[in-house]
Amino acid sequence: MNNFTFREELRVKIALIYNRESQNVINLFGLPNREKIGKKTIKRITDALKKGGHQVIALEGDKDLVDRLEEFMPRVLKGERPGMAFNVSYGIQGQARYTHVPSILEMIGIPYVASGPLAHSLALDKVVTKMILRQHNIPTPDFAVLNGPNDIAPPDLSYPLIVKPKNEAVSFGLKIVNNDEELKEAAAVIYNEFQQPVLAEQYIEGREINVGLLGNSPPEVLPPVELAFGEEGPAVYSYEDKTGASGRTIGHICPAPIGEELTLRAEDLARRAFSALGCYDCARVDMRLDKENRLYVLELNSLPSLGEHGSYLIGAEYAGLDFAAVINRLVEVASARYFGTPTPPQFDTDPQSAKSSAFSFITQRRDELEKRLEYWTNLSSRTTDSIGLRQAVQRAGRTFREVGLGTVPDFTDDHVVWTWETRRGFQEGTLLIAHLDSPTPADVPRQRFHRDAEWLYGEGIGSSRASLVMVEFALRALRSTKQLRHLPLGLLLYADEGRDARYSASKIEAAAAKAGTVLVLRPGNIADYVINSRRGQRKYGFRVEGPSIKPGGASRRPEIVRWAWGKLDKISQLTSRKKRMSVSVLDLHTEGLPGWLPHSLSATILVTYPRNSVADEIDHDMRAILGHGSYNWELEPVSDRPPMPQRRKNTALAQELAGTGEEWQIPVQRQSSVWPSVAGLVPAGTSCLCGVGPCAHNLGTPQEAVQRISLVQRTLLLAQFLTDQQAE
Repeated sequence: MNNFTFREELRVKIALIYNRESQNVINLFGLPNREKIGKKTIKRITDALKKGGHQVIALEGDKDLVDRLEEFMPRVLKGERPGMAFNVSYGIQGQARYTHVPSILEMIGIPYVASGPLAHSLALDKVVTKMILRQHNIPTPDFAVLNGPNDIAPPDLSYPLIVKPKNEAVSFGLKIVNNDEELKEAAAVIYNEFQQPVLAEQYIEGREINVGLLGNSPPEVLPPVELAFGEEGPAVYSYEDKTGASGRTIGHICPAPIGEELTLRAEDLARRAFSALGCYDCARVDMRLDKENRLYVLELNSLPSLGEHGSYLIGAEYAGLDFAAVINRLVEVASARYFGTPTPPQFDTDPQSAKSSAFSFITQRRDELEKRLEYWTNLSSRTTDSIGLRQAVQRAGRTFREVGLGTVPDFTDDHVVWTWETRRGFQEGTLLIAHLDSPTPADVPRQRFHRDAEWLYGEGIGSSRASLVMVEFALRALRSTKQLRHLPLGLLLYADEGRDARYSASKIEAAAAKAGTVLVLRPGNIADYVINSRRGQRKYGFRVEGPSIKPGGASRRPEIVRWAWGKLDKISQLTSRKKRMSVSVLDLHTEGLPGWLPHSLSATILVTYPRNSVADEIDHDMRAILGHGSYNWELEPVSDRPPMPQRRKNTALAQELAGTGEEWQIPVQRQSSVWPSVAGLVPAGTSCLCGVGPCAHNLGTPQEAVQRISLVQRTLLLAQFLTDQQAE
């Protein structure tokens, strides 16, 4: 066996899963696990994995395991190397406890080191193990199962016998018995303590040989290790011996001095037992060698001890593998088992291609993306926060200068619009548009960055922050492949989204007219939608005033609130699904003297519309409803955000983006939206797509969040789309 060398391409996130102290389950009942892994062993494994370059977390295998795993290693993209679990968990309680964590990992789709649930369940059941061994002509001592405390051994078994629990490990309850009385006594202890049948096995007088295995198809066999029991006590390795409670020291001789022929025989039996039980990656096969040089397989340990003085590590050390090498070799053989090769399959056969390089750059920086997003999210820059916005502008300027972009003075006013471009400029190229301000209402409490397994939360995280990070890392990926300098690309950031982009509109419109393609990095909608058409939106300020009237006072005109409410109700009825337009009344306020009826009423009227002609028609109809006489009223436009029509160019652009996503199995769907964006400012001659940013929901609320997987998906999608645009 060759010495292990750490491979750069195998470095991944690894969760070391163990059971030691946690009893974090819904109900604690049934047969408890008595098998515990040492703190020192946990630390040694963790340190070894870190030495191999892996990012490591140690987790108890309890009911919170799935949430913790999902937070540590969220879903991956096609071709992206997933995280792994290094499983040394013994379970907390119940039957077949070695199978509990592997079963969970199978269910949620996380690769892991060591055998699966089936092999663990077979190996834990010593009787089933022996039956399978016999079916495969692997010698094992004769045995019987005692189902009650008063059962006796059948006549074909002769004393001395070994008794042990049927479904336990690490020599729990193991004892040599020499007669019926000792058998009943030992069996009673097992029934009382372990609540399970007793395996009575013919004791094989002789030497004990342990053979470790590492790998698959076929596994490599470590040099056999003989246990040296000395003159004190029986020649069996009890639980008390393993835990140091027996008072005697068990030595290890490696390689076992049994000669070449028996060594080869032991290796063959170990491999066959490993295969018969369907084990993966590692195991230890315990054997006895009698005085006539016959080998018998006693049992197979599907989770061999990785304790410092265990025979598995002693055999590995003789083979040239120190502890760190063993641990990282296990990761390698598990990776090979899952992916067919030591590395997962990639899409491009050329590892130096721009496509695979950008993919690797982005997927290997998942943590950096989220840390950068946290950095941005914790910077407050609401639309009305001039200081915070100035800090955001300075931060963005530093970032995009580092990437290699230069300022475009013609489309920068240093108040609400800032534009950068590559050396080639963005004439007839691609213009990316995003905003720096967080349009969160002033009365919404500020939320700092936090996360769970599927979502990243924080103020403005979906509306603006995730898109800024997405652009930064997409451009950094392109720069790493030396493509960015050749791209005709521009980036425009504005800071008045919360004011309906009324001050930045002219610059945005002019810049968009210069580009051939515009991608507006507003958040995508849940279910992986981008937007290829949007309705326009007009806001009106409505105000009506009249004389002050005492309650119950005579007046030839209706009370101002009754009059206004009747008019506003009729205006709201202009809403028409058929015409794809809506009219809504917002922010109703009244003013009046103390003790008098209101003499003034104001409101905001919100109109959404598909075309300018429809908006003009609504404007005319509202004024006609308000009419003349009765009261003096005002209806003034506050803002007007033009619609983004559903043009063929936009649909074709959405299809092109979806085609880019198909190669990476990144879903991209398209839909229309009733909400406006600056995409409506893009002239008819320029193809445009909106909602290209990471998918988000609950915008403008304390629960605003962006999908973790979407942050990576949309970053990769943008980088690849820009690469494809250049190729065209």
